[in-house]
Formats: sequence, structure tokens, C-alpha cells
Amino acid sequence: MNFISSFFQYFTELTWQQVVMWIIGGVLIFLAIKKEMEPTLLLPMGFGAILVNLPASGAIGHEGPLTTLFNAGIANELFPLILFIGIGAMIDFGPLLSNPKLMFFGAAAQFGIFFTIFVASFFFPDLKDAASIGIIGAADGPTAIVVSQELGSNYVPAIMVAAYSYMALVPIIQPPVIKAMTTKKERMIRMPYEPKEVTKLTRILFPIVITVIAGLFAPSSVALVGFLMFGNLIRECGVLNSLSDTAQNVLANLITIFLGLTIASQMEASKFLSFGTLLIIGLGLFAFVFDTAGGVLFAKLLNLFSKKKINPMIGAAGISAFPMSARVIHKMGLEEDPGNFLLMHTIGVNVSGQIASVIAGGMILNMAASGVIPV
Repeated sequence: MNFISSFFQYFTELTWQQVVMWIIGGVLIFLAIKKEMEPTLLLPMGFGAILVNLPASGAIGHEGPLTTLFNAGIANELFPLILFIGIGAMIDFGPLLSNPKLMFFGAAAQFGIFFTIFVASFFFPDLKDAASIGIIGAADGPTAIVVSQELGSNYVPAIMVAAYSYMALVPIIQPPVIKAMTTKKERMIRMPYEPKEVTKLTRILFPIVITVIAGLFAPSSVALVGFLMFGNLIRECGVLNSLSDTAQNVLANLITIFLGLTIASQMEASKFLSFGTLLIIGLGLFAFVFDTAGGVLFAKLLNLFSKKKINPMIGAAGISAFPMSARVIHKMGLEEDPGNFLLMHTIGVNVSGQIASVIAGGMILNMAASGVIPV
């Protein structure tokens, strides 16, 4: 009898907002398992969203395990920076070094960040919040966490959730935007891959040089760029192969799972289903769409002055969601023309976007350090 009364009391404490969060968690789990969309991220986020919205959940609160994990890895920015080592170890800069002009696509695709900062400032007068929201458009979760934490934004949890959600939802968000901005003829443009030999010395020097340049021109980006480039140096040096494999696989996957759970700890219904949070998620989508559009438009602009046409879809890979965006756009190219292999081009643009988004985050932090953005 006590069990039955406790069972009914449990449901009387349940709110409709918590049920909505269960549904959201269920959708994330469905996308992770059925659609295989970033399962290492979406599965822990979805499960965690359900977990923290159980009545009287012991997972959160002052001494809850997810709160402890958040304080240990997110509040001090440890998880994002360690994850950058794993991401750096995954990246092959060969396609970019073979065709350096692809770096411009990465820069062009960051347009949405700064445009969104301008738009967000109308809704969030505190520039540190507007700047933190804008960085969501980079589709780079670690950068979004570090920037919003460093700026002391009042909306760090919502920004984390939006940034990582949009990273995982690249296959759903990007294709409609790209198709709306291109014609079938443009999407069928073939780009033969003509690789140039990249020496081992060049591959080793590249991460070191990029770190030094970033340190000179955007000192606040050194931690972000440095950890990313250190991971790549581990990959390219040739004497730490086992460590490189660990960073790419075990380390990156483990930290991603921890990130998913700690992000979910901030998805309590009372926090998540608020006007401010939903507005941030909407502005994050706005930034993401405009970053995608910026890369496509830049490619179309270059085609006006070039005899050798560029498939404008590759410009959309300039966001930082590596390697999801590159794979999605390559797949779109194959759907239009089964003989059109864009993967190496999209990978080159995608890694340039990874670098550009980190530098963009560093520029925002520099603006804060110089007083342009009050913190």
C-alpha cells in the first residue's frame, strides 16, 4: 500500500515541463541510435535530460554527481580544452596545406558569429551575453563553453546546450540551407582533387607556426589554439603514434561522453523551458544558418571571377563541426552526381573552419580584455 501511495505521489509531483524534457531527451536518444547522429554526444545528452528531470532527482543539486562533474570539468574549462587535444589529433591538415586558399572559406563562414552578436545585442543589452550567444554559430562546442565562461555570461548552460545540439544536428540543418541558396547545376559542379605533396617538416611546423601567430595577434586565443595544435603535433610528429591514437579515440570519446552528461545537467525543465533559453537557442540557430550561408555566398562570389568553378556547397563546410559538415556536404554532392567526390575539398574547408572559429573566439576574448566588451 505504501508503494502505491508513493507511486501516486511521484506522479503528482511531476510537471508538464518535466514531461516535455523527457520527450526532448527521447528525441535525442532516437537520433543517436536510429539515425546514428553523433551518438557519443546525443545519447548521454538525451539520457541525462531525462535523468535530471525526474522528480527529486539526486543526480543534481549541491552534492549531486552531475553537479560535481560539471564543477570539475566545465566550470574550470578542463573538458573543452582536453577535448581540443583529441580534435587536433584527428585533423589531417594535408588537404588544407595542399590548397591554402581554402582557409578563406573558413574565415568567410564565421560571418554569422559577428552578425548574430549585433542582432543578439537588441535582446541582450549586456554585450558579454550577446558575444557568447554569437559564438554558437561556429558550431564549436568547446569554444562556445570557453568563451562564455571567460566572459562570465549569465547564460552559459543555454549556450552549451545550443552549441552542442547544433553540432550534432548538422545533417538536419545544413542541407536545406545549402539547397535554398544553390541551383542543381551549381551543386553538380565537379572539382577534381589535385593534391600536392606536403612534407613532414611542413606538417610539423604548421601547428607550431599557427600557435605562435595566434599568440601574437590574438593572445586570448592561445589556450584554444594551443591545445588544438598540440593535439595535431602529437599526430604529425611520428614518435607518439600510440598517444595520438589514444587522443583521437579513447580520450576524445570519453571526454565527449562526460561533456554530454554535464551539459544535460543544465537541462532542468525550470531552466531550459524559459523564454531566455529558448531565445538563445533560436539566436544560435540564426547564427548557424548565417555561418552556413556566408560560406556558400563566398564561394559563389569567387565563381564570378574564376574560370575554374568552385562547387559552392563546399563553402558551407567552413563551420567548425568537424568532420560532420564535411561528410554531409560530400554526401549531398554524391546525391546530385554519383561521380562527384568532394570529400577532400570539404575536409580542407572544414579544418580551416576549425581554426577560424577558434581564432574568432580568441578575438572576442581579446575584445573583452581590451574593454570593448565589458565583463
